[in-house]
Amino acid sequence: MHEIVSLFTLDHRLTFDSHASAVARSCNYHARAIRHIRHLLTLDLAQTLACCGLILSRIEHCNSVLHGAPSSIIQKLQRVQNNAARIVLQAPQRSDVNSLLQTPHWLPVEQRINYKLAVLTLKTQKTSSPQYLSQYISLRTTARNTRSSSVPLLCVPFRRTPFARRSFSTAAPLTWNLLPPAALNCDSLSTFKSRLKTHLFCTAFC
Repeated sequence: MHEIVSLFTLDHRLTFDSHASAVARSCNYHARAIRHIRHLLTLDLAQTLACCGLILSRIEHCNSVLHGAPSSIIQKLQRVQNNAARIVLQAPQRSDVNSLLQTPHWLPVEQRINYKLAVLTLKTQKTSSPQYLSQYISLRTTARNTRSSSVPLLCVPFRRTPFARRSFSTAAPLTWNLLPPAALNCDSLSTFKSRLKTHLFCTAFC
């Protein structure tokens, strides 16, 4: 199934409210369509429809730029994901959201944003690509040999305003430095992704 990619909507204050509203409308439309035929689908097929192109991939499109966005924007997208989980699992409206998301192993929206940003940060470090981002991150160096010196932490530049802290140069190292050493010291991208998802899953639900 081909992924359906939507455009990313910017507003002049970069609140991303217009983008979140547009994504919510599109996803809710497809969610209603899936609900109508859900009784005809297997669980695997229903989950595939929700993940590949119709709902979750739309929520995750360019989602790394939503790091630090107002909580109201994140919650708007989270409600869409919660609704999709209820439809896929054929759960009642008042079902516990955490249990619903854990069953198909879906990371919540905020954790998924951190996941995407952390993976982008790793790729930027390992390959220096894209070049326009690699210039904004650098490894932290310490004068003394400490236990943490073996962990590849990044320099976090000082930013005065919350808006400035949403930039890649600050958001990427802040997100990266909060990851456990087991993830930061991975040799391969696939292992990093696996350990990263486990860490974020535990952060969200444990």
